[in-house]
This record gives sequence, structure tokens and C-alpha cells, in this order.
Amino acid sequence: MSAKPLIVIPADSPPMVSRSPHLKLLEEFADVRLHLDRPADDAEKARRLKDADILLNSRGSLKIPRAVLQQLPHLKMIAVCGIGYDAIDLPTATEQKIVVSNIPGRTAAVVAEHALALMLAVARRAAWMTSELKAGRWRGDLGMSLSGKQIGIIGTGNIGCAMIRLCRAIGMNVVAWSLHPDASKAERLGFRYVELEELLRTSDVISLHTRLSEKTAGLIGSAQLAMMKPTAILINTARGAIVDSAALADALHRGALFGAGLDVFDQEPLPLEHPILSCEQVVLTPHTADQTQEGIDQLTMGCVENIRAFLAGTPQNVVNPDVLKF
Repeated sequence: MSAKPLIVIPADSPPMVSRSPHLKLLEEFADVRLHLDRPADDAEKARRLKDADILLNSRGSLKIPRAVLQQLPHLKMIAVCGIGYDAIDLPTATEQKIVVSNIPGRTAAVVAEHALALMLAVARRAAWMTSELKAGRWRGDLGMSLSGKQIGIIGTGNIGCAMIRLCRAIGMNVVAWSLHPDASKAERLGFRYVELEELLRTSDVISLHTRLSEKTAGLIGSAQLAMMKPTAILINTARGAIVDSAALADALHRGALFGAGLDVFDQEPLPLEHPILSCEQVVLTPHTADQTQEGIDQLTMGCVENIRAFLAGTPQNVVNPDVLKF
């Protein structure tokens, strides 16, 4: 690696790190090449990244597959601008001795606020009532009160725990399911762990906060949706692929659920023909749960610190620790 490494941001679209003043801190110790538009294909990704020593992936919807990584002989580190790293082919990165670092926990409160906002908006039918009023219709359809209701939290990491605190503050009862249950968290935050089926059958709201993996892809499919109460709300600020979107759209069209609040989708950007767009009782946002100025600044600073630590020979927040054995 040269004395002044090259950091490439291959697609900051929609703008994220480019909106933060902290991005300029990278210029103190590296050359930075920023692309604001999205590459048309994998070949264009490889062209943009061919000279990169470090890849700053500011958008999780930009996939960096094996075929691209294999064309990047200079690449030594990938800084993921968030907690999720499913956009990166991790086995290939490890095979090529590329350190991958994420940013756990920094924006947990920001994302949880967004999940709470989605839940409240769906419960009170805010988006649907707004569209009805704009169409000249004064409707009196009932919303849902949440105080005293049960929320089921799927995933009790930093964001899930932040959501638990918010939901308890508005008077909700909390149960949770996790691949890694932690009894001390449950005692400290005042919730209890249950089996996934019990959570789905008994909760008035289900909120997803687990990372996408082989174990969680398609976790909520038609069978799981059928277990839920017809008055239940589904909230997803985790990853779109955790939910079978066609099954969810079908359930919403049939009135088998009260509604859904989604910030993430199985296809991003969301195509106009996506089935979820034809559903009435949904509140949708374009993967912006952490997109406040405060959130962007925290994430950008996290990237700066991870890159600085890597260049100093003390990599941190490494999600493929086997790479450190080489």
C-alpha cells in the first residue's frame, strides 16, 4: 500500500457520506475518489474500484459480489457504512485477505426512532388517511391504540434493544426472539424471550431487527404471516430479504394483517411494479431509517475511525476476523 492510500466510494446514491462534513477527514491521510451516481453493472463497479486500496461502501444496496472482488488486486479493506454487511461477498473478501469492518451500535437510537415512527403511522393509518384527504374523502376508519398492546421484537441487538426501550416508554408489553438470546438484557430491559411461533401468534406488532443471514433470509414467509393476528402490524427496518414480499403483499390485500411499515425491500431501489406498492395499508420509506443529519454524521465518523484504525495496523469492528490470521 502506498504512503497515501486511495479510498474509493463507488456509489454514494442517494447521497449519504457526501452530506457529512466528516468525510473530509479522510483527506488528511488518503486520496478520496467519490462517485455520486450508481454504476450500471458489475463491470462498471470493477472499473471504479480497480485502483482502490480501500472501498468505502456507503450504500448497502450496492452489492460487491465475488466477480467484482476478484478484479481488485489492490484492495485491502472494505469499510461498510452501517451495521449490515450482507452486500459484501464475505468469504471472497476473506479469501483475498480483505478486512471488512462495519459500524455496530452507533445509530441504534436513530433507527429505532424510525421503526417507532413507522409503527405509529401504520397504527393510526396516517399515510392512508393523508391520501384519502388529498382525494377529497373525509373518512372515519379506526386506527389502533398501542398502549397495553404486545410487541414482538425479532433480534435483540443494539437496535432491537433501543426499540424495546421506546415501546416500553409508550406502555407496550414486550416479548422477543433472537438467535442469540441474552437473559441479562431481558432482565435489564423488562422483556421476556419466547419461541418465534409464540411471538408471531400473540403479538399485536412484530418488529424486525435481526441481521440478514442464511438463518434469517425468508424468516417471515407465508406460513409465518398466517400465524399472525389479522389485526397485527409488521415493521421491518432490518433487511428486505428477511420477509417474503409477495406473501406480505398478498396478506395485506386479503386483509389478513392490519398493515405494515417498511424501510427495506427485497429490491432496492424499489421498482414501480413491486407488489407492495399496490397495498393500501402500508407506510414505506426508501431505506432511510438512519438518514438524519445526526445519523449520517455518526456513520461517516465511524467509517473514518475504522479506516484510520486499519491504516494504523489495529483494525477494529472486523466482521471477518479469520482474515487477521493471514
